[in-house]
Amino acid sequence: MRFHTRKWVKPQDLNPNKTLFGGTLLAWIDEEAALYSIVQLENPHVVTKFMSEINFMSSAREGDIVEIGMDVVKFGTSSIVLKCVVRNMMTHENIIAVENITMVNLDENGLPKAHGKTEIEFVKHRLSK
Repeated sequence: MRFHTRKWVKPQDLNPNKTLFGGTLLAWIDEEAALYSIVQLENPHVVTKFMSEINFMSSAREGDIVEIGMDVVKFGTSSIVLKCVVRNMMTHENIIAVENITMVNLDENGLPKAHGKTEIEFVKHRLSK
């Protein structure tokens, strides 16, 4: 699992219990999955199709720093399936794990488009080509 993004939990991210609002965390995960997919598939037209059940294992409080990790489960013809772990860097606890986030590669008309990818590519390798 590679952790690409860190988020600082701010007052506007809290629920009435003064812990990280689940909807905010899910929005962060969705955005990270989209960014990861766009880079991997080299196409800005990617959408979320499916997110498996979620289970909050712990939380975060104001001032905590959370880290979002993504990894590829598999490449489909027009999709990429990811898994995600979010952890609290202050308490060293996992906050949430999402086992399946399916992102779909689209053409300019918004229809699924084959991407031809079969393995993770790193930007540094693309730049050296």
